[in-house]
Amino acid sequence: MKELIAITGASSGIGLATARAFHEKGHPLLLLARRVEKLKEFEGKQAHAARVDVTDLPGFRHAVQEAEKKFGLTGCLVNNAGLMLLGLVHEQNPEEWKQMYDVNVLGVLNGMHIVLPGMIQRKKGTIINISSVAGRFTFPLHAAYCGTKYAVHAITENVRKEVAPYNVRLAIIAPGAVETELLSHTTSEEIKAGYEGWKKEMGGVLRPEDIAKAVVYAYEQPQNVCVREVMVAPTRQEP
Repeated sequence: MKELIAITGASSGIGLATARAFHEKGHPLLLLARRVEKLKEFEGKQAHAARVDVTDLPGFRHAVQEAEKKFGLTGCLVNNAGLMLLGLVHEQNPEEWKQMYDVNVLGVLNGMHIVLPGMIQRKKGTIINISSVAGRFTFPLHAAYCGTKYAVHAITENVRKEVAPYNVRLAIIAPGAVETELLSHTTSEEIKAGYEGWKKEMGGVLRPEDIAKAVVYAYEQPQNVCVREVMVAPTRQEP
């Protein structure tokens, strides 16, 4: 049997596209999402869907343990769950910052905390963290969001060095503009309209499937090959 692939934020966008891509490759799946009803297409297949908030460490751990009982130990964790709440720091509701840091940063740390001990012991495993070009460049209205993604980049690189001696890989996939539900989390209609206008100026953006291909590419390299970072953006996107 092929390795178990665990994916957070699996009910839509990049997470769902990644789940479909790995399912086509014959991998059993652990699909973590708050909206598991959107994962009905995987019912009756080699998949375990769990209603989990990545900020809930005990719930997250329990879901991983239940899937591993069915399909074996986790070979790859794709930390994809994320929030993008845009705004100016002096105007934005501070609660939105907390929501983003809880999901985008602590959620990633929770996932790594759960699966890394087993990977280190087996001297094999892969963690792929979905970050953003906003983890390398700054954008207007993105201050808090950029902070979360810069954190993902820094954490991933730091942990990669810590676990490299144990033959465990960490990779970052950093998408540019992708057609997902991420923008819908932003509460300002004006900001959303401006973002949509920016996407149209570029003549369209990436599909979630484009990012899923990058995830699969990083995973499918031999264990002694670590694709540390892949940045994928629309050709006409400048930053």
